[in-house]
Amino acid sequence: MAPEAAFFDLDKTIIAKSSALAFSKPFQAGGLISRRGVLRSAYAQFVFLVGGADHDQMEKMRHFMSQLVAGWDVATVKEIVAETLHNIVDPLVYDEAVQLIEEHHAAGRDVVIVSSSGTDVVEPIGAMLGADRVVATKLEIVDGKYTGEIDYYAYAEEKANAIRALAEERGYDLADCYAYSDSSTDIPMLEAVGHPHVVNPDRELRRLAAANSWPVLTFSRPVTLRSRVPLPPPRPTLAAIAVGGVVAVGAAVWVGARRRNLSA
Repeated sequence: MAPEAAFFDLDKTIIAKSSALAFSKPFQAGGLISRRGVLRSAYAQFVFLVGGADHDQMEKMRHFMSQLVAGWDVATVKEIVAETLHNIVDPLVYDEAVQLIEEHHAAGRDVVIVSSSGTDVVEPIGAMLGADRVVATKLEIVDGKYTGEIDYYAYAEEKANAIRALAEERGYDLADCYAYSDSSTDIPMLEAVGHPHVVNPDRELRRLAAANSWPVLTFSRPVTLRSRVPLPPPRPTLAAIAVGGVVAVGAAVWVGARRRNLSA
């Protein structure tokens, strides 16, 4: 019998907010972002929650955030995000998503997180959740520092390509695999598997789900991850929280680059 997998989008599927924008207040607390920057992040989060930003909005956010992330030391960012990420993610995880992950593992399936956010944010979240693998965007690194450019962008059709590549590598029968997402941009990923599910879907995805008789799930119970998954004790420091915010800003650059890449 071929092995099976369950593929999960991250933002608004496993966690209740954008993983890239959840750090705006800690970022301000560390003195690395102004009040105006926090308001921009809050506005971007609002647009994200109600269904997506247009090209001009995303370009403004990308430009603002790329100015902040470029030049940051990669080793420092990784060290700090490992210390502080659970402090940010803790209240954001959907209980329903954690339960689904547990059920798929109990059924012997691999759990794979497939996200457009950056590896330095997604990989620690995946480890906290017990995911078997992570597919995420990779930011360009030169001389140990982020340039703000993108090496690999896990978005739209590229997510489906990544799933197919994993299936070939691991021997998954995609007809027996599952996928979960909230966004119409993930339609290629959902169509790549035999058991697609939509979670808190946007309008376009809800219409498609109805037309294809895909199950529609409602996740509405954000919980503390610590209450569901054993975690190491927190070690918050103001400097650590501040630099952790930079990683989130870097992830938001990757989200913003979606529009830039598509318009190229």
